[in-house]
Amino acid sequence: MNQKLIGVVAATAAGRRAARTLAAAWPDEVRQYGGAGELRTAFEDCDAVVAFLAVGAAVRSLAPSLGRKSTDAAVVCVDEALRHAVAVLGGHHGANELAERVSAVLGCTPVITTASDAAGAQALDGYGADLGFRVENPELLAPVGVKLLSGAPVGVVGAEDWPLPALDIREGETEALISISDATEAEGLVYRPPSLVVGVGAARGVTAEEVLDAVDRALAAGGLSAASVARLASVEAKAGEAGILEAARRRDWPVVFHPAPELAAVDVPNPSSVVLAEVGTPSVSEAAARYDGPNRPLAELIVPKTKSVPDTGRAAMATAAVARLAVRGRLALIGLGPGARDLVSPRAVAELRRASVVIGLDQYLDQIRDLLRPGAEVRATGLGSEEERAKDAVETARSGRAVALVGSGDAGVYAMASPALDLFADLDDVDVVGVPGITASLAASNILGAPLGHDHAVISLSDLHTPWPAIVRRVTAAAEGDFVTVFYNPRSRGRDWQLGHALDIFRRHRPPNTPIGCVRDASRPGERAWISTLSEFDPADVDMYTVVLVGSSHTRVAAGRMVTPRGYTWSETS
Repeated sequence: MNQKLIGVVAATAAGRRAARTLAAAWPDEVRQYGGAGELRTAFEDCDAVVAFLAVGAAVRSLAPSLGRKSTDAAVVCVDEALRHAVAVLGGHHGANELAERVSAVLGCTPVITTASDAAGAQALDGYGADLGFRVENPELLAPVGVKLLSGAPVGVVGAEDWPLPALDIREGETEALISISDATEAEGLVYRPPSLVVGVGAARGVTAEEVLDAVDRALAAGGLSAASVARLASVEAKAGEAGILEAARRRDWPVVFHPAPELAAVDVPNPSSVVLAEVGTPSVSEAAARYDGPNRPLAELIVPKTKSVPDTGRAAMATAAVARLAVRGRLALIGLGPGARDLVSPRAVAELRRASVVIGLDQYLDQIRDLLRPGAEVRATGLGSEEERAKDAVETARSGRAVALVGSGDAGVYAMASPALDLFADLDDVDVVGVPGITASLAASNILGAPLGHDHAVISLSDLHTPWPAIVRRVTAAAEGDFVTVFYNPRSRGRDWQLGHALDIFRRHRPPNTPIGCVRDASRPGERAWISTLSEFDPADVDMYTVVLVGSSHTRVAAGRMVTPRGYTWSETS
């Protein structure tokens, strides 16, 4: 949540103590106020308010100040006993998330009553908000939302072109319509995506009125909505042109200026030698509309160069062209941790709910199906399909969808992130989000004690992807370097000798009483942990569900826990 300022209102001693706790947790966000008499002031000053007041008292106080839920401050009320954080106003505009944050700090329970959140569905007033969507007719949010939540058939047009969260769409004769469109003519509940770039060319001294005349004529020629204009664009030589800057300011559009050599390389239908001689590129409006930066796909030109029409009959001083940006898909690489639900990070949960397509190993997806949005597409596959899953995820994201590629532990550690990212070659056409997860080695380490308290190495003993001689070299290096060593994939029915061979290497470099810790099914039902020694350890006790940690020469067992001291000193020959 990116609140600029959170006002905290507290009247009682308990409330003031809790307010100080929030201020300490969020020092750059919180402004503290006094009692109930300052609630309206906080509401007007801040982006959100946490009130240590009864809900009824807060509502009565704020009622005269309420305007639109999309612009009012979000309000959360917390009871005197700090049992509940209630999202009172602006649930989908920050209050629900703020209630979660407050609860995480104060140890209370968030109370969220918005219908879509209670059903686990995507709220329509936040649909596409992180992509810059604007709702053109917000009066339809409630009636269409009711239809969607009640299971009535709702048609959706244009969603397949954007990386949007899933909506629970039912088949049948359509009772309501949702349109994601930059076309002027759009039906139903209309979302305007920031999909258009208007390139502008202009003579020196052009007025803002003439620039906007050219822009509006180009948009009208394409039947396009000004609400979907993401930015104006021109050549760097026009960066100081007051008419272009003022036109952008009046419409509240960003404006960017590109180097002439970059624009000169863009293929356009109407190049001009006159323009080339003047600014160094044969096209300004058309090329600037299409150019989206280095290593990015060119936007599709949909309205060619269009001239302004001055009232005086003189020559036009402005041109405009419109291009549609290539939609960037979204790929979230998510690690679910070692297995326990409470070790799945909040960020992973948020990304799972952000996705419309979720891809992963069947046994991992079975763990988190209840976290997915109703309507999400689930693609589950069995063991041994890593490359196919990665390719499917990348190709689906490149088509413009919001994809979550799921694995256990951390996605970047012996998991799906590396094969997926290997598939991106020359073009950065997908937004990639990496979500850290708790690895099996970290989970096992915390169960055993603190064996990873100093330098350590992690090695997989599976030779399915790594030649065994390479594994031997790595094991030998870890043993010679006196690293605590974590072994993944230590033993299976088809690979029953590798762990014993690896431990033989360690026996040449470690004393016989070196601790070895094992954890099977870390954080899962049936979890089992035990500590042995290098001389007594039996590899037959472990399998593929076990993580094996071999201590360094300084690792010891203290009160039944495996510990590697953090600050030990030793000589190079020890």
